[in-house]
Amino acid sequence: MAKTHEIAAQARKDEGKGASRRLRRASFVPAVVYGAGQPAESIQIEHNTILLAAKHEWFFSSVLDLNVDGQVQKVLVRDWQKHPFKQQMLHMDFQRINENEAIRVNVPIHFLNQEKSPAGKTAGVVVSHNLTEVEVSCLPKDLPEFIELDLSDLKPGDIIHLSQLKLPADVEIVSLHLGADHDVAVVSAVTVQEEVEEAPAAEGAEGEAAKPAAEASKEPKK
Repeated sequence: MAKTHEIAAQARKDEGKGASRRLRRASFVPAVVYGAGQPAESIQIEHNTILLAAKHEWFFSSVLDLNVDGQVQKVLVRDWQKHPFKQQMLHMDFQRINENEAIRVNVPIHFLNQEKSPAGKTAGVVVSHNLTEVEVSCLPKDLPEFIELDLSDLKPGDIIHLSQLKLPADVEIVSLHLGADHDVAVVSAVTVQEEVEEAPAAEGAEGEAAKPAAEASKEPKK
């Protein structure tokens, strides 16, 4: 069972672009909580709280305890808007969850022991992480913060697909229910060979040999 993390927030009544700008100037992030058959609720969160939490991958992939004025709600981060170049979060959306209903969440993949694997030790082999996260479906209590993939046995030429990931109990990969075509590669170990350009000597020799014949064909017939 994944840990939960508490985020403190306050209810807000002022809405609209002007109110949001005032909140940002006061170092707060305007946000909305919705879902679970309840009305949407406008809240505000101290920007430093969001800034620190957003540095951890669990903030975007785990069940959070959102504490709004002392009332705790189980939520997931569903959307966020960041400033294009400043280190500033502009707005956030949280979705309430029902602890008895399955949720779908993108969970990060942690790659282990790549440098110890035969592929990792072989010169000229490129190990590609084709996916760094995967969408899973499960009850909130079963949601993992991440999925580990041990690459210690990865050999040159190997490909690891979604269906080969080891999942916690009662956790499923959503895309595998869509058919075999969706069992895509997560990791591939490809041998890269350097291309060696052929020396142009032979071509040059043929060209020189062809010159007299070409010149002879241009001579006028007697």
